[in-house]
Amino acid sequence: MKAMILAAGKGTRVRPITFTTPKPMIPILQKPVMEFLVELLRRHQFDQIMVNVSHLANEIESYFRDGQRFGVEIAYSFEGSIEPDGTLVGAALGSAGGMRRIQDFSPFFDDTFVVLCGDALIDLDLTAAVEWHRKKGAIATIVMKTVDPSEVPSYGVVVTDDEGRVKSFQEKPSVEEALSNNINTGIYIFEPEILDLIPSGQTFDIGGELFPKLVEMGAPFYGTAMDFEWVDIGKVPDYWHAIRSVLKGDIKNVDVPGREVAPGVYTGLNVAVNWDKVEVHGPVYIGAMTRIEDGAKIIGPTMIGPNCRICGGATVDNSVIFEYSCLGPDVRLVDKLVFGRYCVDKTGATIDVKAAALDWLITDAREEKQAPDSAINQPLRVDPDELTLR
Repeated sequence: MKAMILAAGKGTRVRPITFTTPKPMIPILQKPVMEFLVELLRRHQFDQIMVNVSHLANEIESYFRDGQRFGVEIAYSFEGSIEPDGTLVGAALGSAGGMRRIQDFSPFFDDTFVVLCGDALIDLDLTAAVEWHRKKGAIATIVMKTVDPSEVPSYGVVVTDDEGRVKSFQEKPSVEEALSNNINTGIYIFEPEILDLIPSGQTFDIGGELFPKLVEMGAPFYGTAMDFEWVDIGKVPDYWHAIRSVLKGDIKNVDVPGREVAPGVYTGLNVAVNWDKVEVHGPVYIGAMTRIEDGAKIIGPTMIGPNCRICGGATVDNSVIFEYSCLGPDVRLVDKLVFGRYCVDKTGATIDVKAAALDWLITDAREEKQAPDSAINQPLRVDPDELTLR
């Protein structure tokens, strides 16, 4: 069976991570979120996968290649142009426009197919969803999730009748205005005929343009609310939630990697730590080749990536630290995400630590690995009152 993963967006709401990492490649405990989607598709017999790419396309293509090592076939549709010097310049065609481009190249979608946004963790029973779609005789089906009414202002809401036929949409309505608490998860099931309704060679969006067109036509267009775990990674707070959910075991089929060295404490290969001289409260994941110095304190849910260094006396509390980060002595990192030179809080507010002259708090661990041990072991001389990043 055939499927498509939408992976051409810039991921502007997940910056600074997406400055250098396309959103589908954002790691969930060292594994790209898109890899979980590929595994899900394979489990439900979707073994031919098209991926539209644009922003940082090479990052996606060089990782997944032809899909062979994942047990599927993968091909890519690049949206953009190439400069004389070989630089790729992305120019995304929109979710629906990307579908039509693939079909115009050579008819690929010849039976019921699934389209997934490449930035969510899900454990959906795709087989059951496709069966429901076919029984309805639908040309298009949205897989919905029912959320608490208080959450609807964060999502696109789908309004259906008693038979499940889509009647209208509301984009992030207030609680009082919402006509439904069923939200659009970015998981769609289509028949090939849908592509005839998408114009060729122009930007066209599934949610904003194609779906309203289907409603206006009175097409057999349905929504089904299913019970499944769905963690969107559309914004930095969503990514935070995804990491926490995996560490806490809330998402099926997504295991914490490494080995469990203590209850709720997982490590990768060759972590340097004297467990008798640090304080660790799970759930915590510590990546390979990371050093945790004596006197450090790690409080979960926390993820520390590979090749990091947490200096003596430092505290990492409910935080996410990407690879090659060094946290200085006695620094308290609370409710923060550290990505390269950036420190981000749970709301998405970002500090450039170099521009803010805070790079004595957080540095690149690779720089210190090149220095002699005598230099590495010298404590930083800082004001204790300035050591907490909250």
